[in-house]
Amino acid sequence: MPKMKTKSSCKKRFKMTASGRIKVQPAGKRHGMIKRSTKFIRDARGTKILSEPDTKIVKGFMPYDR
Repeated sequence: MPKMKTKSSCKKRFKMTASGRIKVQPAGKRHGMIKRSTKFIRDARGTKILSEPDTKIVKGFMPYDR
């Protein structure tokens, strides 16, 4: 059976934790910061853990848990 392929977009956007959860950067911090509230910018720092329903989808795209 051939090897399964990892989606290129997923390997750029997501990282796996040791416990199998998925870390992701919050969206909306690339440009247009002047429109965004200070609270939004502050809350979008660092990384977040993806929700369970979204985790199931992303794990299908990353068969080898990069």
